[in-house]
Amino acid sequence: MSYKQNLGAVTVTASTVTVTRDAHAGVPIVLNRAAGCAATLPAATGSGARFEFILAADASGDQVVKVANASDTMMGVAYLGNDSAGASCFYTGDTSDTITMDGTTKGGKKGARVVCDDIAANIWAVLVYSEASGTEATPFSAGV
Repeated sequence: MSYKQNLGAVTVTASTVTVTRDAHAGVPIVLNRAAGCAATLPAATGSGARFEFILAADASGDQVVKVANASDTMMGVAYLGNDSAGASCFYTGDTSDTITMDGTTKGGKKGARVVCDDIAANIWAVLVYSEASGTEATPFSAGV
């Protein structure tokens, strides 16, 4: 099945969302809940599906993107920056499976973007772009 860019966007205001290829691949997923949202990706199969999350509000609670199962991992990088400390770059670890933006040091300001590509069985390629505050810290962890 081919995944092409669709028109429109999906806005999420709930505290959780289970992402599916049929409903979300190629469509911007707008997280519009400052109190936090946990988005769970489908299992990575190598489908080539792309999921892009965009924050519509500064996070006061954790904005989380995580894999569906303990077999999947993420590989990639997060670019975080602020006016006083410049920018920082963080890389995933071998067991990274969760991205948590906390609204401060781990990013999560309005306009932040998380891009997740299903590139192989059990592997997500990820990019995080966000403004942060304070001393930046990695948003990646092994939480699943």
